[in-house]
Amino acid sequence: MEKSEKKDKRIVKQTPISTALPQAKLPPQAVDLEKAILGAMMIDKRGVDEVIELLEGETFYLPEHQEIFSTINDLFNQGKPIDILTVTEELKKRGTLQQIGGEYYLITLSNLVTTAAHIEYYARIVLQMYVKRRLIEISGETIEKAYDETVDVLDLLDKAEQELFEVSQGSLKTNSSKIDKVVTDVKEQLEQLAKQEGLSGISTGFPSLDDYTSGWQNGDLIIIAARPGMGKTAFVLSMARNMAVDHKVPVAIFNLEMTSDQLIKRLFAIETEISADKFRSGKLSDVEWNLLNSKMNNIADAPIFINDSSMLSVFDLRSQARKLKRVENIGILIIDYLQLMTAQVNNKSGNREQEISTISRNLKALAKELNIPIIALSQLSRKVEERTDKKGHKRPQLSDLRESGAIEQDADIVSFIYRPEYYDLEIWEDDEPTQDQAEFIIAKHRNGKTGRIRMRFEAKFGRFSELNALREYILESKINDVSPNNDISADNFEKYSNDTQDENNLPF
Repeated sequence: MEKSEKKDKRIVKQTPISTALPQAKLPPQAVDLEKAILGAMMIDKRGVDEVIELLEGETFYLPEHQEIFSTINDLFNQGKPIDILTVTEELKKRGTLQQIGGEYYLITLSNLVTTAAHIEYYARIVLQMYVKRRLIEISGETIEKAYDETVDVLDLLDKAEQELFEVSQGSLKTNSSKIDKVVTDVKEQLEQLAKQEGLSGISTGFPSLDDYTSGWQNGDLIIIAARPGMGKTAFVLSMARNMAVDHKVPVAIFNLEMTSDQLIKRLFAIETEISADKFRSGKLSDVEWNLLNSKMNNIADAPIFINDSSMLSVFDLRSQARKLKRVENIGILIIDYLQLMTAQVNNKSGNREQEISTISRNLKALAKELNIPIIALSQLSRKVEERTDKKGHKRPQLSDLRESGAIEQDADIVSFIYRPEYYDLEIWEDDEPTQDQAEFIIAKHRNGKTGRIRMRFEAKFGRFSELNALREYILESKINDVSPNNDISADNFEKYSNDTQDENNLPF
């Protein structure tokens, strides 16, 4: 019996109670700073002005502090003075004075500080503690629901991302700026732009288009719309090639219609001037293989990032775009095309027009958040096909944007691509031939001019380029008598441009 008791005592010593109990963790908090903030707000009006737009009632950890701040906020919104007496009276009206500790607690708070100095710094720390608590709360709820087999995993991911987005957007508020400071900042920006050579935005590689836009501007949502077969993808791939290869701008392409292999083949055709059909069959001549081997590194070394997810929600896009911006510092984002996206990962939305509105609104918000241009391709309705002008042309207009007027409202630039050849039209309104030409139409430009720009479109390469680039090069080489309808091929350009003395060698 004694041996048994000794054995039990040894067991108790080996498993002390303190190690068997879990250690409790307090949520992130800064109660002393909360007290200092509330005290400063009741003794100094400057304290209220500093933090009233930065914090909310739920930002505070203690319930009594939440109630006091909400009361101060109500007095502020009503334009009433804020001090111990007015806060006390308001709490009495609300019936919560005793719940927060009575008038004595308010006096205690006001005695903690003598000035509102550093109150904004304190407020930001309190805000950080609140964000941490929300992250813990969201994570805990997500973990709990992840164990529930009846919960759809995509719905769970969507809800978690939405809540995290609300924390980042709703809690981390920005202060308003007095206009004189904004005026000074803008003037300094203009002075920098005046000193800066080139464009204020990202060059498209098309000088005629850059003349209208000064390059694509950070924070802008650009819509490029057209009917099927007009060359929307060819245009953005030509532009992406110009940006990434020539200017080393990191470009992200989210293509919901094609695989990454198909996109690379089209980029090869653009870069090598080998017919795109040959890349589909793989039947290249020895000369073409050599050309591909010499040119493919231009594409391989370019900072282009391709995502070919066939089903992509705007929330997935937002998450992946943030990562690309953080890791690769992308300068522009291209989406091909907008109508293939969904606003919900489960695609349960019943109203497609509302869903497109949600997508366009989120794309504009993402462009501002990442401070980059976002280009979204868009389909047009069939109304374009039913409308012609006097010359038989079927140019699109803003009302043709498919499924939602919100696209027009949210976008900074709305543009269209129009190719008369698609409709077997051989002559422009000015009697110029339309062969191998397209028109880039800027129909809406929030911060600039609108207009039409004719461009060269080489269908066999799937490539857009400047219509008069070769002619202008020769003009600069002092060659006179140049027809505006020149048709120098890329293969022969070097031959003709080098021989600037003999005009008889020119192919026009």
